[in-house]
Amino acid sequence: MSIQPKTVLILCTGNSCRSQMAEVILNHDLAGRVYARSAGTHPQSKVAEGAIEALTLAGLPTDALHPKDVDTLVDESFDLVVTVCDNARESCPVFPRPVPRIHISFHDPHGEPLESFIQVRDDIRTRLVPAVDQALRLDLTAKEN
Repeated sequence: MSIQPKTVLILCTGNSCRSQMAEVILNHDLAGRVYARSAGTHPQSKVAEGAIEALTLAGLPTDALHPKDVDTLVDESFDLVVTVCDNARESCPVFPRPVPRIHISFHDPHGEPLESFIQVRDDIRTRLVPAVDQALRLDLTAKEN
């Protein structure tokens, strides 16, 4: 029996750091159960080098990462929307159908040393993965048949 992954949209302002790391971490840690995408309310031109390096150091893939505008995804169907910065929470768009939302704010490490990006990466893994798990009522210990 195959389980259809739940779709999760992670939003922040620039879609260049926190939401990108959250997308990769959720897709890795909840593989097969969650399909995460990220977007920004005002996307930057590229993903922050510190975010890419922090993910790479954890052995996570970064090849396909690029900032996306939330307006390009608003008509897609999501099971959960997660805002990871206060600005995105306040300017989160209205989706065509009701979708549950949660907000978990993370420090913005832009302009800071790599260690800050690593701390945010680890904080995302520690707080966001279980929150998404709980919000979607997933069983992290479930085995696929």
